[in-house]
Amino acid sequence: MTAITRRTVAGALCVAATVAWLVTGRGVFWPRWVYFGVGIVLLGRLLLRRALRVPPGRRLWLALDVAACALIGCADLSVWVLTGGGYFWPAWTLLGLATIVGLHAWVVSRPPGARERELTERIATLTRSRRSAVDQQAAELKRIERDLHDGAQARLVSLALTLGLAGDLLRRDVDGAAQLLAEARATATAALDDLRTVTQSIHPAVLADRGLGDAVRALALDLAVPVTVTGDPPAQLPPAVQTAAYFAVAEALANVAKHSGATAACVTFDQAGDMLRIQVDDNGSGGADPGRGTGLRGIIGRLDAIDARLSVDSPVGGPTRVSVTIPIEPA
Repeated sequence: MTAITRRTVAGALCVAATVAWLVTGRGVFWPRWVYFGVGIVLLGRLLLRRALRVPPGRRLWLALDVAACALIGCADLSVWVLTGGGYFWPAWTLLGLATIVGLHAWVVSRPPGARERELTERIATLTRSRRSAVDQQAAELKRIERDLHDGAQARLVSLALTLGLAGDLLRRDVDGAAQLLAEARATATAALDDLRTVTQSIHPAVLADRGLGDAVRALALDLAVPVTVTGDPPAQLPPAVQTAAYFAVAEALANVAKHSGATAACVTFDQAGDMLRIQVDDNGSGGADPGRGTGLRGIIGRLDAIDARLSVDSPVGGPTRVSVTIPIEPA
């Protein structure tokens, strides 16, 4: 029922009651009770709608309490007026309602308990991580689309054109057609390399085939800085956790190779209970700061999605330690 319909029905009831009073000879104006009932219903709806605008939490319950007490107080005052006044008995009702609202407001104004603060922080973290995951996914899809458009797609278009020219030359110039076919073969190989690079950036094949530990060891072999990998992660990690941990280590090692000036680095896997800790240490110049640059911020975005945490200890002059703490299901 729409608001206009409700107001129309309420007005019709009041008019009908008034007409009935006029037709039955007037006397005591009893339609006032019809007006009272209609008014209380409309006022209750208005107060409830205003209370529900308050964000969820303790203040919402306070707003609902205030709305209910205000409705009861208005009803008592209206009954007192409609019954002719006299001894102001609604004072006791109003005093009780004011006491209830006052106590509720005092409770709401008190600092939240440790458990409530923990839940509030948890909700804020989940909200931030969800937003970060959505933004990161959108950015990742845009990057993949750009890489495919600028790399493999462009090469495949060139391949199609080259094969078309080779087909035209096949009968007239066999040597020219052979040269074009050789170029087409090279272009096809380059397109496959581009596609392999894109798929590796989404989910490395070695990660799916051999797990997180061996994938990190394979990654370390390709770096110019000598990297030692010690320990092993749990064998049965969820794919999302493996992917996030792999790219976090990859970004940390990339920073070691590009910016630290280190001559050695170490990746350590350590499981304690239901927590997996991954540490990336280097003997470089230090000064790494997640607030500067997008690399470490990108790691934080990935880790937020799996409820993991990143800490960086990198004093100027070194050494640097990047720690990733990931909650895992207990065995």
